[in-house]
Amino acid sequence: MGYPGKNTKQYSSPKRRFEKSRIESERTLAITYGLRNKREIWRATEVLRKHRGGAREVLAMTSSVGEAPKTIARRDELVATLQRYGLIGPDASMDNILSLKVEDVLERRLQTIVYRKGLARSPKQARQLITHGHIAINGQRVSVPSYMVTIAEEAGVMYYATSSLVDEANGERQRIMNQRA
Repeated sequence: MGYPGKNTKQYSSPKRRFEKSRIESERTLAITYGLRNKREIWRATEVLRKHRGGAREVLAMTSSVGEAPKTIARRDELVATLQRYGLIGPDASMDNILSLKVEDVLERRLQTIVYRKGLARSPKQARQLITHGHIAINGQRVSVPSYMVTIAEEAGVMYYATSSLVDEANGERQRIMNQRA
């Protein structure tokens, strides 16, 4: 175990630095989701890699040991986690976990959900509103755009109570509402 106060890297950079197809796909993802840099894509890829690895581990345990209680518990834990974040449906299998894409993870970020709910005009503006403290989840201010929103919390995403955007007479709020209409 390392020193608990020391931050560790939560992503792994690509092995081939100048692969044209990967660079172009990352660029379109960064524009679509309003990401600050490629590191955010790599972090989402790492989250996805962790869940896929867990699914492969469960499949390997099932093929070697069978339906042992430990295997069932590990599978149920993995499926419950992914269902809580809305990455898979209630009747999902291991194949559904293995077929997840980076876009599925990026769709569950607070920044994307704020934009999809119509609280911001663009993904970039959603990021700005979050970092400036205008967005809250269930009344609690959240200032991290990469926060993974659970299904239970999704309905509680709104403007913070003391934010100037709560007032519908606010000029920016009117522009946001006009763009939605």
